[in-house]
Amino acid sequence: MVAPSWVGDLVMAQPLVARLRAEAPDRAVDLLAPDWVRGLVSRMPGVSACIPSPFRHGELALGARWRLGRDVARRGYAQAIVLPNSAKSALVPWFAGIARRTGFRGEFRLGLLNDIRPLDPKAVPRLVDRFARLSATPGGPVPDPVLVSTPAQQRVTLDALGLDRSRPVACLCPGAEYGPAKRWPETHFAAAARALQAEGYAVWLLGSAKDRAIAETIATESGPGTTVLAGRTSLEQVVDVLAAADLVVSNDSGLMHIAAALDRPQVALYGSSSPDYTPPLSRRSRIVRHPVPCSPCFARQCPLGHFRCLRDLTPDRVLAEAHSALEDPHA
Repeated sequence: MVAPSWVGDLVMAQPLVARLRAEAPDRAVDLLAPDWVRGLVSRMPGVSACIPSPFRHGELALGARWRLGRDVARRGYAQAIVLPNSAKSALVPWFAGIARRTGFRGEFRLGLLNDIRPLDPKAVPRLVDRFARLSATPGGPVPDPVLVSTPAQQRVTLDALGLDRSRPVACLCPGAEYGPAKRWPETHFAAAARALQAEGYAVWLLGSAKDRAIAETIATESGPGTTVLAGRTSLEQVVDVLAAADLVVSNDSGLMHIAAALDRPQVALYGSSSPDYTPPLSRRSRIVRHPVPCSPCFARQCPLGHFRCLRDLTPDRVLAEAHSALEDPHA
């Protein structure tokens, strides 16, 4: 399977893996995925192996794709399922000579794929359902994504990061790789962190190295009970840290989907994007939005410059939703 390169989309692929294994329990399901997500793939039930894809986003690299395709050919795959919609994502299975190459109709893929499935985006709005339709049994309910983190794995990760689990933990995820229009303001995150500390929580700030400056600002404004983990963790460790959390507050991001796949009580904050396409798939998730006429715009930057969809989403409202998530009987 050629996997997506976005973390959230990769999590959405796990139910397809589960369905493929259910259809043929002895079948090996390998993922061709960027090497930096290997740790996340290792926590996806049903995946047999991860083949690292060395290509940067948007990079064609025909020669390198041909060489990787010849390496993949030696594995003897009977089918390749291509999840991204780009032509270049279908090149490695084609170079590998895999007999059945499955995917949705996309940009210039006729010939590269020979098992092309139709897709009506309005009839199938959720990405997780679209992926599941690429199996041999496309109908029926699609289960929520699942990631695995055992208590032993969590202990190893928390010890390695020097984290104290003696108090309840709230993980805040203030980043969003897509752009600022998906990020709740730093001042709001800081206010939420102060309120959670007053309730007895230790606050851990998660994210990539790109989010570290934002996390440092939030930590400075929220006080000594906040620990910055942004840029300090691998994706595998992120899974363990989120699995150990009592509460997660996150922008619409890959970390939001990881927390949902771990079934943690969560508040998911939406601004420029829409939960109709990639919602957090867990009964413990609470989706919070502030209705404005221009949302969702799906822009990286606010086209009108006011960011009202997130700026007007108050910390008090988010904390009320957090308490609701924690009081849910499933939590």
